[in-house]
Amino acid sequence: MIVRLAMENEAEERAAELAELHADVYGGLAYASDPEGRDFAVRLRTQRRQPGFTLAVAFKGGYLLGAAMGMPLRPSTSWWRGVTAPLPDAVTAEHPGRTFALTDLMVRSAWRRQNIGRSLYEVLLADRAEERATVVVPPAATAAQAAFQNWGWQKVARTRTAAPGAAADVLTIDMPAAHAAAARARDWWD
Repeated sequence: MIVRLAMENEAEERAAELAELHADVYGGLAYASDPEGRDFAVRLRTQRRQPGFTLAVAFKGGYLLGAAMGMPLRPSTSWWRGVTAPLPDAVTAEHPGRTFALTDLMVRSAWRRQNIGRSLYEVLLADRAEERATVVVPPAATAAQAAFQNWGWQKVARTRTAAPGAAADVLTIDMPAAHAAAARARDWWD
């Protein structure tokens, strides 16, 4: 198995393959906001054009097993607008370099529980300079909820989703790369 960051144009070149992966992973799930993947292609096209968009892919013999993608949040982001309870500005205020949004983490069912998901997200976030990362996970996605919790992510809010009456948990994690950079900066000034 090979897990790697995708080249700059690979998201566009693999759009159909990524959409098929999305449909395979989310098809038939009652909690999925887009189980048929109708919105995924549009979302992918929009996200891949955003500054800082990153895609990580996992292959076995040329077969796409999984993918993770995301982008930095902008100061004008709508990420925090749907939260169901007020949050302090310390959580929701965005500035360049503050938050990387993990917008998708998908692994085909036959390949789960083999650390592919964790490898994908670690490769995706490894060299990011942002202070933290965030992801939205439906409460009914119990395996994903457990995985993110085991990986150190913390729930900070609940948000409304596109599906009528549906909600999802907003999780965050501090970025080790940011802490390492801050430590180097402190060492330089001391």
